[in-house]
Amino acid sequence: MHSRILNYLDEVVRTGSIRQAAERLHVSASAISRQIIALEEDLGTPIFNRTARTLVLTAAGEVLIRHIRDTLKDMARTQALIDSLKGLRRGEVTLCFMSGLAASLIPGAVSLFLKKNPRVTIKLQLMTTGEEILEAVASGAADLGVGFDFATQPGLIHLSHSIARLGAVMAPDHPLAERSTLRIAECMDYPLILADGTTAIRPYLDRVLSKAPPSLTTCVETNAIETMRSLAMSGHFITFLTLFDIDSERQQKRLVYIPVQEFTQKPQSLMLVGKEKGMSAMASVFAESLKVALLRTTETG
Repeated sequence: MHSRILNYLDEVVRTGSIRQAAERLHVSASAISRQIIALEEDLGTPIFNRTARTLVLTAAGEVLIRHIRDTLKDMARTQALIDSLKGLRRGEVTLCFMSGLAASLIPGAVSLFLKKNPRVTIKLQLMTTGEEILEAVASGAADLGVGFDFATQPGLIHLSHSIARLGAVMAPDHPLAERSTLRIAECMDYPLILADGTTAIRPYLDRVLSKAPPSLTTCVETNAIETMRSLAMSGHFITFLTLFDIDSERQQKRLVYIPVQEFTQKPQSLMLVGKEKGMSAMASVFAESLKVALLRTTETG
């Protein structure tokens, strides 16, 4: 229904009179009356019981007015958000995220956002675990959180969800770099850099590597994704990361990502979370920018 008739009906119900509603809305009584009659014809049922002194809602009218008032409230909230976005000039958004994204996906997304919104301040907080991120967003210490495999938590909403499969990551001149896919056994002939037991990656590695042959040669174990990337770029090492972990390095052709068949069954989930209610207009705009970055990385994989 058109917003005008919604306001007409709401005011008629409040005043109990078409004439009084018309006076308050500064329109003619006949205009309101025509709109009501037309709506009743469309619905196939009366909205009002008409008496000599007042208008009383029918049962159908009661149902309709509840819908109308809910719609008007939603319209008001939406208009307020749109108005705030139109006037978006300056403000602050806090984003917390896991370490693997610190030197890759997040900086690129932030840079693009700030080109369009140069007076906005983005606060970036590096956190170790998903639990820390969820707690920061739930408590209001952060507006948004990005990380892997977040648990469901009351009061928070998953704004974006992307599949993040581990793959073999290596330098472009590595002997296996031209392959389209690999088996884990083929990686065993080369020195490996593995995420250690404190990382979100490790459980996924363990499921696959527990079935690996004894010839597995681990040269380095670390909880620093940055170190894994740097070592992979420096020589004939192989490490196992997701596309999101090496976004900028892939674009710069400093690292290549090759799917590994054994990692396809139980992938990680990269999630963007925020508060279910009360998110600022600025945070909402930044969240949309992050969603685009996540989608772009997924599609270019």
